[in-house]
Amino acid sequence: MSGGAVPGPTPETAEYWQGTREGQLRIQRCNACECFYFYPRPFCRFCSSRDVAWHVASGRGQLISYVINYRPLPPASSTEPQIIALVELDEGPRLMTNLIGVDPDPALLPLDARVEVDFEPRGDQMVPVFRMDTAA
Repeated sequence: MSGGAVPGPTPETAEYWQGTREGQLRIQRCNACECFYFYPRPFCRFCSSRDVAWHVASGRGQLISYVINYRPLPPASSTEPQIIALVELDEGPRLMTNLIGVDPDPALLPLDARVEVDFEPRGDQMVPVFRMDTAA
């Protein structure tokens, strides 16, 4: 996946990208309603409060859905299939990501399988990806 587009931090996402460079998956939590949410934004997606804070997520979750993509995504040069996954973090938010370290075989990708975060370089950023959780 290292050949894809390089993400560009914005004021709303700078803390998130700083965390990935430090090997941390950071998400926001509303101090008013106590809900975690993703993607980064300056207000709670549930109650619209602006009283939000960043937290380091556990990095663990479960595989909710996936698609095996056999067509390379530009500008990636790899011809290997990608597993594009929807992961639900233990904290609640769902992230679109890639599943790595497992063959793109549906028999090896049971829904609700436990996964854990890892990070891959993309330009000068680190992008969160997930692996099957070997401790599960």
